[in-house]
Amino acid sequence: MAGLGLSGPAQAAGPAYVALGDSYSAGNGAGNYDSASGDCHRSFNAFPYLWKNAHAPSSFADTSCSGAVTTDVTNYQLGPLNSTTGLVSLTIGGNDAGFADVMTTCNLGSDTDCVNRVNQAEDYARYTLPARLDATYNAIRAKAPNAKVVVLGYPHMYTLNVFCIGLSDTKHKKIDEAADVIDSVIANRAAAHGFVFGDVRTTFNGHELCSGDGYLHSLVVSPSWESYHPTATGHSSGYYPVFNANS
Repeated sequence: MAGLGLSGPAQAAGPAYVALGDSYSAGNGAGNYDSASGDCHRSFNAFPYLWKNAHAPSSFADTSCSGAVTTDVTNYQLGPLNSTTGLVSLTIGGNDAGFADVMTTCNLGSDTDCVNRVNQAEDYARYTLPARLDATYNAIRAKAPNAKVVVLGYPHMYTLNVFCIGLSDTKHKKIDEAADVIDSVIANRAAAHGFVFGDVRTTFNGHELCSGDGYLHSLVVSPSWESYHPTATGHSSGYYPVFNANS
C-alpha cells in the first residue's frame, strides 16, 4: 500500500567479518582504545571497526593484538572463524621480521648499525617468513573455507629526500626498503593462497613521516607502543580505503 514506506527490500547486512593480525590491525596509535582488549590495544578507530560501522556485517569479531606474530594468529586468533565467515582481514609478518627491534636499533645506533639490522630483517623476510605466512594462511583457509581474505601490507615510514629532523637519510631509505621487501613477500604468498593483497603504500604516499602531513606517529615517549604506528587518520585515510576497496 502507498504511504507505508515499503518501497523495496531492506538492505542486506554485510558478510560475517573477522579481523586478525598485529598492531597495525588492532590500531596501536589510533586512540580510543577498548579497555577490555588489555595489552592488545585494540582501537575503535582502527580500520576493522570503521568497516564494521560502515557495512553492518551480520557478525563481527576482532582478535587482532599488538605484538602478534604469525604463530599467534594461528594459535590464538582463529576462534571466531567458521564456514559462515565471509570476510577476513589480516596484517601480519612485521613482528616476525623484528620491526620493533629494527626501529630501536635505527633510533639508537649508527647508520651502519641500522643498515645491518635492516639487512637481517630483510633476509628473514625473504627466506624464513614465507613458510610462516604459508602456515598461517593455510590455517585461516581451513577454518574459513568460504571467506574472502584480504591481507594488508605495511606503509613506507618516511618521505625521502626532504629535510627532516631525526634519523638520517640513510636510515630513512633503508627502513623504507625493508617495507618494500616485506610487502613483496606478503603479496607473493597471499597471491599463492588466492588471497587479496591490499597495498597501503599507495594511500600513505605523501603522508609518511617527514611529509608534513603524516599519517604515522614518530617516536612516542608515552605510551611508547604507539611509536611508528598509524594515527586515527592513518586508519581512516590510509588503511580503511584500501581494505574497503578490496573487501
